[in-house]
Amino acid sequence: MMTRKPEELLFADKAVAADVARWLGHLGAERRMSDKTLDAYRRDVHQLLEFLARHLGGPVTLAALSKLTPADVRAFMASRRAGGIAGRSLMRSLAGARSFARFLEREGKVRSKASALSALAAVRAPKIEKTLPKPLAVAKAKRLADAELRAGEERAPWVLARDAAVLALLYGCGLRISEALGLTRADVAGGRDSLTVTGKGNKARMVPLLPQVAALIDDYVRLCPYDLPAKGPLFVGEKGGPLSPRVIQLAMERLRGALDLPETATPHALRHSFATHLLARGGDLRSIQELLGHASLSTTQVYTGVDAERLLQAYRDAHPRA
Repeated sequence: MMTRKPEELLFADKAVAADVARWLGHLGAERRMSDKTLDAYRRDVHQLLEFLARHLGGPVTLAALSKLTPADVRAFMASRRAGGIAGRSLMRSLAGARSFARFLEREGKVRSKASALSALAAVRAPKIEKTLPKPLAVAKAKRLADAELRAGEERAPWVLARDAAVLALLYGCGLRISEALGLTRADVAGGRDSLTVTGKGNKARMVPLLPQVAALIDDYVRLCPYDLPAKGPLFVGEKGGPLSPRVIQLAMERLRGALDLPETATPHALRHSFATHLLARGGDLRSIQELLGHASLSTTQVYTGVDAERLLQAYRDAHPRA
C-alpha cells in the first residue's frame, strides 16, 4: 500500500499525523482517487483537527477522537459555516472526516462506541441547493472555437489556434479541462476518429473525435513553434511548458465579451453544453454517462432537468397563451 510521509501537525500528535498519511495513501492506492481529490480531503481533515485542537484545548490524540461527540462535530460545522463556507464544501468536509474515521475504526485505532465515526454519523449533512448546469446556445458554443473572434488580440496565431482546439475538445468531446490538457501528442496522432481519455480516479474511457475538432487540433500542431514529442503534452504554453488551465479560463473570459455571454460561460460550461445538446437531440442517457465518464447515472440525470427547463422556456417564449 502506498503511504504518504507524515506531516508535522501542530494541532495533532505524531500518531494521528501518521494515521492521516496512511489514510491518504490508502485512498490513493486502493480507491484510486486523484491527487486533486486527495489534497481536498487532506485540507478538510486538517481543518477538522485544527478546530478540535482549539476546541478541546490541546493537540488532538486518538483518545480524544474516540471521545468525540456530535456536539463537537456541530461546533466544527458551525465554525466553517461562519467562515463563509458553502453547503457543498461543508458536505465534502463531513465526507472526508467520516472517511478518516472509518479508516481509524477498520485499523482498530478507535474502538469506543462513542467513537469519531459515531459522532460524525449522528450529524446530518448540510442541505445543498440544487442548481442546474447552464449550457450555452448551440450557435455560440460552436463559435467559441473560431480563432478569428480573437484576431484583434496581440497573440501569436498558434496561440489562438491552440485555445480554439482546446475549447473545441471541451464542447465537441465533452472533456473536462484537465482531461483535454492531459492529452499527449500520441493520443491524437494518425488521423484518429476517437480518443482515449483518462478521467477522475484514473479511469480511461473512449470518446469520438469529430472531424471538425480533429481539424482544429491539426491546425494548432501545424502552427505550433515547439517540438511536440509523442509522449509529451499536446498543448503547451507560450514558453513551451505544459499549458495551465488558467490560460484557457482567461481565453474564455475574453470570448464572453466578444459573444456577449454570461459569467456562467466557463470552460466547464462547454462540457455541460455537450451533454445537454446531445440529450436534446435524442441522445441516450446511459451513452451520455459513458461519454462524460460519470461513475453514477444519477450524476448524468441532472441534464434531463436542464432539457425540460429549456423546453418550458421555449414554450413560454413562443406559445401565444403562455
